[in-house]
Amino acid sequence: MLPPMLVSWMYNDGSMLAFFYGCLINLGAGLLLWIPVRQHKREMRLRDGFIIVVMFWLVLGLGGALPLIFSASPVLSVTDAVFESVSGLTTTGATVITGLDDLPHSILWYRQQLQWLGGMGIVVLAVAVLPMLGIGGMQLYRAETPGPMKDNKLTPRITETAKALWYIYLGLTAACALAYWIAGMSGFDAIAHSFSTVAIGGFSTHDLSMGYFDNSLIHSIAIVFMLLAGVNFALHFIVWRRFSLRPYFADEEFRTYIKLMFIVAVITIAYLYGSQRFGDFGEAMRHGLFQAVSLGTTTGFTTSEFYNWPGMLPLLLMLLGFIGGCAGSTGGGMKVIRALLLYKQGMREVTKLMHPNAQVPVKVNGKPMGDRVLESVWGFFSLYIACFLIMALILSATGLDLITSLSAVAACMNNLGPGLGEVGSHYGDISDPAKWVLCFAMLLGRLEIFTLLVLVTPAFWRR
Repeated sequence: MLPPMLVSWMYNDGSMLAFFYGCLINLGAGLLLWIPVRQHKREMRLRDGFIIVVMFWLVLGLGGALPLIFSASPVLSVTDAVFESVSGLTTTGATVITGLDDLPHSILWYRQQLQWLGGMGIVVLAVAVLPMLGIGGMQLYRAETPGPMKDNKLTPRITETAKALWYIYLGLTAACALAYWIAGMSGFDAIAHSFSTVAIGGFSTHDLSMGYFDNSLIHSIAIVFMLLAGVNFALHFIVWRRFSLRPYFADEEFRTYIKLMFIVAVITIAYLYGSQRFGDFGEAMRHGLFQAVSLGTTTGFTTSEFYNWPGMLPLLLMLLGFIGGCAGSTGGGMKVIRALLLYKQGMREVTKLMHPNAQVPVKVNGKPMGDRVLESVWGFFSLYIACFLIMALILSATGLDLITSLSAVAACMNNLGPGLGEVGSHYGDISDPAKWVLCFAMLLGRLEIFTLLVLVTPAFWRR
């Protein structure tokens, strides 16, 4: 909360006390919890890692809401402040705030900063900068890292792995900010939007989101960096270390990711042009490509009211968000690798119907996947759909229509942000119980189902 205090001082926007009070309460609570147990040391177990990761996100979501509660502009209830904080930290980008253009600069900065910190995972940052975690770092990393294969490390030591990820993350952020600034954004907007672009968050400093910048170059820069942020950061590391682009195209998940984006973008552009939604092909291409990449990577930036687009387009783009980015990226959704494995398993079953005795392995990058990985993918998929349907039913019970309920849960579980119906532009008009359900959906999606649900199983708590 210190950087927003500095921004408040620089712009004299009158919000410094809100951050000071929030900082003071968080610091005081932390000291009160730490002092009694500061001498207690024990090796961390795997179950400790799960508990710590979940508690990190719960505590940070609640603690991060304090400046928004104390702020005089905007005036938010506790529910709205927690919703905005959790949405930022989980890089969902769903907002309850309107009138962004008139908000204090420090509040705008704080929202973007929440997304940037949440993008790579605050726990991974802690592992990188707190060597005191020592051997316990791997337990945290396994519980936090997105994707079905969590044991792959880039370097022998987990702290070095986390540092490598953050160096790439910082480098992309700096390059994105510089590109935005050169393209015509102000310095403040360039840094703020680089935070949410690389984090695949979607918060903006303007109500019109990226549509505020009616600039094709800025939109093109956003497309490039959203695509890069949706790629497995381990691949970025390998490409940087080998100084070659070949690892990208040798990776089957990356190729599938690019193909999906390309196919959906072509369909969107063709549909927009055919329906005469925009005046000419150039405009249809700019908006169609931008929204396909933005929603496909689960960023959630908008240049146009896509939820009012004709025909199947809004549903198609929302469904693409279910797949999301690659494993090991800052993107949300189920991840491309899981979608790829589900498809290959389906094709294997079709083949075995014709050749019952055939041995048909499921391969990725030429290597057969073990049964344990395939089982975890099916388990994840079934739990994902079950949680999605249950929460959609609960939202419907609060009085929301079916389209709003389904799209709101989809947008929050996939950490996508904008939905359809009543939550197309913002979430401020839905009821408080619905917002708390959606906060749970954001955390569930950010922690990829298992990490959160494992804590509610009796077996986890048995000695």
